[in-house]
Amino acid sequence: MAYWLFKSEPDVWGWDHQVAKGAAGEEWHGVRNYQARNNMRAMKLGDLGFFYHSNIGKEVVGIVEVSRTSAPDSTTDDPRWDCVHIRAVRPLARPVTLETCKMEPGLENMALVRSMRLSVQPVTAEEWRIVCRLGGVAP
Repeated sequence: MAYWLFKSEPDVWGWDHQVAKGAAGEEWHGVRNYQARNNMRAMKLGDLGFFYHSNIGKEVVGIVEVSRTSAPDSTTDDPRWDCVHIRAVRPLARPVTLETCKMEPGLENMALVRSMRLSVQPVTAEEWRIVCRLGGVAP
């Protein structure tokens, strides 16, 4: 299993929107960055990810699961762009802020800290455990 982080502006698509989609989940569409697209192409069914509120809050608020592997993005006719579907699994007991991640030993090389602009990022197993601990959930 691999781990990921999905960034979204909560006033556009927030955790509550994701939860409302239920078990069917939602297409993670609109990504127009090759590295982020390639990350989605690498995802497997059942991979887990953090749901991160960017711009407003700047915090990890929940855990999602890849519910459909990469397929053409329905928001464009351009065949270069793919996306996955994700579904909400559970909220974190305590949101984990970007500032906390920047200060936490073991997270200094996390993509969130080093490549803050990338909307879909890999997360290592150790980073996953640390953020889950900070968020008050079992990894």
